[in-house]
Amino acid sequence: MNSILDHTCQPTAEEEIRALLERRMEAVRRQDLETIMVGYTPDVLAFDTIGKLQYQGIEAYRQHWRNCIGTCQGPIVMEMAEPHIEAADALAFAYWLCRCGCADPDGEVKAAWMRASACLRKVGGQWKIAHEHWSVPLDVESGRAQLELVP
Repeated sequence: MNSILDHTCQPTAEEEIRALLERRMEAVRRQDLETIMVGYTPDVLAFDTIGKLQYQGIEAYRQHWRNCIGTCQGPIVMEMAEPHIEAADALAFAYWLCRCGCADPDGEVKAAWMRASACLRKVGGQWKIAHEHWSVPLDVESGRAQLELVP
């Protein structure tokens, strides 16, 4: 017999995806590369704010994450705000604001708010990120990133 209680014991797709995103944020703060990467499909395509125009495939994106983590000499800042997630049977998308950065050798935190979005696929019963996009607002007149903006 099915009841409302039976249904509420199973996490929704949105809850599963939010948990995936939160695990990744925590993994970045811990500088745990393997946990970061487990959330991606092998054919992930990523547009990041740092480095190349795009990263194709998990190994290219793994190297990018390795480089990013390696540049931080102090604690890493990675926090999510205003997440929005929509999911269907096997496809989903999410977007959120993210405060990202790290402390410099003197302990001063250098972080800024960015925008992030992801397209996800359900693979083997697990949600995985197939496409990720990070961006920073741009002041077109000066050509500079607007790193001082806050939600």
